[in-house]
Amino acid sequence: MVEYAWLAPVLPLVGYVFLLALGRRAAEGLVAGVSVILTFLSFLVSLAVFTALGAHPDVTGTYTMRWLTLGAHSIDVGFQVTHLNALMLVVVSAVSTLVFLFSKGYMHKDERFPVFYQYLNLFVFSMMALVVSPNLLQLYIFWEMVGLCSYLLIGFWYFKPEAALAAKKSFIVTRLGDVGLFIGIILLFLSSGSFDYSTVFQAATTGHLGLSWITPADLTTLTGILVFVGAAGKSAQFPLHVWLPDAMEGPTPVSALIHAATMVAAGVYLVARMYPLFVASGTALTVVAWVGGITALLGALIALTQRDIKRVIAYSTISQLGYMMMGLGVGAYAYGMFHLFTHAFFKALLFLAAGSVIHAVDTQDLFEMGGLGKKMRITQWTFLFGALSLSGVFPWAGFWSKDSIINATLQSGHMTLFWIAEIAAFCTAFYIFRVYFLTFHGKPRDESKMAHAHEGSWVMTVPLIILAVMAFIAGLFNTGLNNFGLQRYLMADSPTGLIGKVYPDNVPLMIISVTVALVGIGLAALMYWKPVISAEKLARNLSGLYRLSFNKFYLDEIYYGVVVWTGKLIAGIVDFFDRYILDLIVRMLGRLGYMGGVGLKYTQTGQVQTYSVIAFFGIMILLAIAMFHVGGVF
Repeated sequence: MVEYAWLAPVLPLVGYVFLLALGRRAAEGLVAGVSVILTFLSFLVSLAVFTALGAHPDVTGTYTMRWLTLGAHSIDVGFQVTHLNALMLVVVSAVSTLVFLFSKGYMHKDERFPVFYQYLNLFVFSMMALVVSPNLLQLYIFWEMVGLCSYLLIGFWYFKPEAALAAKKSFIVTRLGDVGLFIGIILLFLSSGSFDYSTVFQAATTGHLGLSWITPADLTTLTGILVFVGAAGKSAQFPLHVWLPDAMEGPTPVSALIHAATMVAAGVYLVARMYPLFVASGTALTVVAWVGGITALLGALIALTQRDIKRVIAYSTISQLGYMMMGLGVGAYAYGMFHLFTHAFFKALLFLAAGSVIHAVDTQDLFEMGGLGKKMRITQWTFLFGALSLSGVFPWAGFWSKDSIINATLQSGHMTLFWIAEIAAFCTAFYIFRVYFLTFHGKPRDESKMAHAHEGSWVMTVPLIILAVMAFIAGLFNTGLNNFGLQRYLMADSPTGLIGKVYPDNVPLMIISVTVALVGIGLAALMYWKPVISAEKLARNLSGLYRLSFNKFYLDEIYYGVVVWTGKLIAGIVDFFDRYILDLIVRMLGRLGYMGGVGLKYTQTGQVQTYSVIAFFGIMILLAIAMFHVGGVF
């Protein structure tokens, strides 16, 4: 079955081509039906590949064909099957199928409904093709296609200025990271002679990755950091995280797909796929850990005060991606990917549940909601499951995966990162239950919106229920109940132990982590469910800290002042030099030529005697110059 893994990405591509052929007037039922069916078939293929590798751990393979020959080097294309990308195929296809089904209800009657599904299919194809790429060059091609699709989907409602600006911002910021990745890939090719993963990893681990101007150890560190820069752009790590909250201007199903299974997961996958390179450089691995830790805390702190329901969940994604990177950085390879696995389900659930709320009340402002639990029971309970999982409450999925990372930071000796992880966990529980209580409990803050609130159709509620079940049970895939099956599955890619460490469970730490989460939930309840503590009064008393969080630590303003303003200044200087110096010189030369031509035309009279007189005086002038300045001609 492994040799048929290529079908997983091809099926969404077939859907894209089919919808492209149908055109923009195709019926919604046909468009959505074809897309859901093909993506579900892709999920079945992915699940079959995943199962086949589980039953036969050694049955991995690379299936390629020659594409280009450059001198002594050849470049292949094809697909590769490993335990890591088999897991990713399952995650991407499963979440995508549910998002595609939900979109049928959410995007109903949108005038560009078929176009939306075209972009979705192309997006899923690009992500899955990236996952199965057998070398860095092919990965980079689909890496850029993922960026293109995210641009098209974030700016889908391009007639809204906010959406157009958000699409441009996401494209530009992630391109900054992509430049780092591209340079890293080129350096790896020049130093190893190949784009193939195995060749690059062998050169890195044996110390043969080197160029004339840099030592092998330094080059390994440099390329590792450059690869991580690319991952930081896609996975919204500090300081390249600023595009992700603005991406909420796209339709909510797009937010769910980007945040749960595609674009932001690509960066974490890249670090995991290149893990032997990072292991060969302790410095690069440390950079990954600390950037991840800072991102986890920063995202959680900003989410505490946001009013937009989707932006809170967006900053939650940034924070959880930081946890994944932190896990990978401290050597917990399997735990970082385990959290990516569980996060895909509960984050897709939270976004789709938020989409269900927005669809019902036509607002994203938390302070215009309230009391929706009375009219939207399914959405309320499914959102609660997602919130409990995100908070890390036992036995929901997020508890098992997030606690594994926190445990790894402690047992690996990274005490500062451990405390960062715990503080971020407390903030996470508080802000997501702040959203829950403001949305579903209390009295309606806008009676007109509450009057029209209703649960969505079955195409919207069924995905919520399925994801809620997964948000509850997904963590059991890597517990003592199945002898840590997912961990063993992932580690099978490297029997020599080059892809991370395993840390034993720490029951006291589990109790502490759950207590931290419950305290955060309790504080949110005291402020927003059964008000004992006045949130407004607390915000006034801590006005400086509140403004800092609400204004996102002014990072966008800093970017504008440092990067955007500086860029505009440089562009203005270049424009001035081009317009008033270079153009002036060119115009002056042209004017001189024109004036010379105009002057010469008056010498052309057509009279032979005039020409003879001019020639005579010219000869006389030349003779005079020769006699008095050259010394004579005789």
